Amino acid sequence: MNTTDEIRNQVISLVRNFVKKDVLPVARKYEYEDNYPHELIEKMKEMGLFGITIPESYGGMGLDYTTFATIFEELSKGWMSLTGPIGTHHVLANIIERYGTENQKQRFLSKMAEGEIRGGLALTEPGAGSDVQNISTTASKSNDKYILNGTKLFITNGFYGNAFVVATKTDTKIKPAYKGISCIIVEKGSPGFSVAQKLDKLGYRGVDTCELIFENCEIPAENLIGGIEGKGFSQVLNALESGRVNIAARAVGVATAAFESAIKYAQKRESFGVKISKHQAIQIKLADMATKIKAAKLLTYDAALKMDLGERSDLEAGMAKLFASEVCGEVTLEAMRVLGGYGYLKDFDIERYYRDAPLMIIGEGTNEIQKLVIAKRLLEKYSI
Repeated sequence: MNTTDEIRNQVISLVRNFVKKDVLPVARKYEYEDNYPHELIEKMKEMGLFGITIPESYGGMGLDYTTFATIFEELSKGWMSLTGPIGTHHVLANIIERYGTENQKQRFLSKMAEGEIRGGLALTEPGAGSDVQNISTTASKSNDKYILNGTKLFITNGFYGNAFVVATKTDTKIKPAYKGISCIIVEKGSPGFSVAQKLDKLGYRGVDTCELIFENCEIPAENLIGGIEGKGFSQVLNALESGRVNIAARAVGVATAAFESAIKYAQKRESFGVKISKHQAIQIKLADMATKIKAAKLLTYDAALKMDLGERSDLEAGMAKLFASEVCGEVTLEAMRVLGGYGYLKDFDIERYYRDAPLMIIGEGTNEIQKLVIAKRLLEKYSI
């Protein structure tokens, strides 16, 4: 075993122990009360989880995306909401590392790795979600500043985060419209920047999801990612490949937790004089669940490996996100059916898994959009 494998195994073991000892005993309470888990976040900071893929030269762990995905899977087995504060955070880190100036990397990455700066991606708007090129947030340059105006919605880390990469139009007239999009880093405390509301959600509770308002918000021009306007569309889309891998890994984790709950329950619960695991109807459900989870996991880690090899991975990441999230939705419902009425009670974790599953279906681009992305890449790949 080489040093990289040893480090990877140590980190994964640390995360598993954290989930078992610190997360599982309190997850239900935090989730039910919709309270931000400050104590757990502090422990995640100490473990270095805010710097998983940030290079060691900037204070991070510099781990590969396979390890990244495994961490998200393990955390999601305990409580999927915990992946929120580090998921969108790493999208921001990815954009800065790949496209930022050296000054931007020096200013942000080391503090992000420590969790001192907790970041996010401000992309979605009330009138523009998956249709990225039609965002309406604008940024006009005035001397050495940008004046930002617009609203962003469904922003993870919105309340407790303190730095966001904001997708904005720096050119509203250029055609096609995506060529006018730029990414700008906006920090909390900037004049004209406010958090309007914390959104009350079906699932994914405990993590802050907010609306961000920019009203003549003044941002230093040096915060423009890479120092060049008009590059934001590709910067966001490329960074979202890692986001889709982490969403797929979350889905695998939640689906696995639901399956394990169901198969354990099936071997304890009796009906018609035998354990329900003896009934073929239940056995068929368990077999289907386990097979689909395995397939979702293989797709997820195939996409992560592509990223580790530095290869184009939008097709694989899209497939992984699409399939794993749909499997998660299906498995959590089937697990609830195995538990019957008990699965519908808040005393059992199954109902939480069921409420958390839709996030993966609509997050990081809806699955309908994923299918279009996949089809486009397939037509390119098999062009005649």
